[in-house]
Amino acid sequence: MTGMADNSTPQRTALVTGASSGIGAATVRALAAAGFRTIAAARRVERLEQLAQEVGGRAVELDVTDADSVAAMAAQVGDVDVVVHSAGGAFGTDRIEDGDPEGWKAMYDVNVVGLLRVHQALLPGMRRGGNGHVVVLGSIAGFEVYPGGGGYTAVKHGVNAVCRTMRQELLGEPVRVTEIAPGMVETEFSLVRLGSQEAADEVYQGLTPLTADDVADVIAFAVTRPPHVDLDKVVLRPIAQADAAHVHRG
Repeated sequence: MTGMADNSTPQRTALVTGASSGIGAATVRALAAAGFRTIAAARRVERLEQLAQEVGGRAVELDVTDADSVAAMAAQVGDVDVVVHSAGGAFGTDRIEDGDPEGWKAMYDVNVVGLLRVHQALLPGMRRGGNGHVVVLGSIAGFEVYPGGGGYTAVKHGVNAVCRTMRQELLGEPVRVTEIAPGMVETEFSLVRLGSQEAADEVYQGLTPLTADDVADVIAFAVTRPPHVDLDKVVLRPIAQADAAHVHRG
């Protein structure tokens, strides 16, 4: 599915947050293969530098929860054409009655407020470039719910609302907005959320989940469409998943 950049137009620059692993790292590779200049941004600089060397791009340290870090990143990279907001994550699987308010705040800060900080910092450059594209990695949790997912689904519903609002606010400007909403993807996501490899492996037991490359392929396709084409929202799941609460395990 991966589309190639249009060789008749100037090479565009894409910055990917959360690029040190998982979908973010896969997206950097996919966009480099599609002809973009890439900037990999995240906290784990050593991983970023290895990735940047691999694809011939740049690496920039970034903590989306730190306003000073975001400002320093923006000053370092200058204008970019495409921003892929891949930084995010989930913490815990408590029922709402047992939920940790601090965990909810942490999820909101990285998934929603972090998106806000980076968007505000880089939007002026996308406007100046005349062919900007904001891609946000959401989730099916942005429009579905499931027991034990109250905090994460609330946060991802917020991400979905931000994307839809940006689409209206940027109407008439040369900046597209795309929300990518995957279902089950096997990355470090479940390991971070659940705290052990054994628990993370159980999430995907008996089925074939999406891979980070599957999602990155869709992102690369979205950002290589002609400038008048905007994929507003793309939902993708493994064939074994009907929704957030129903999967088939063979």
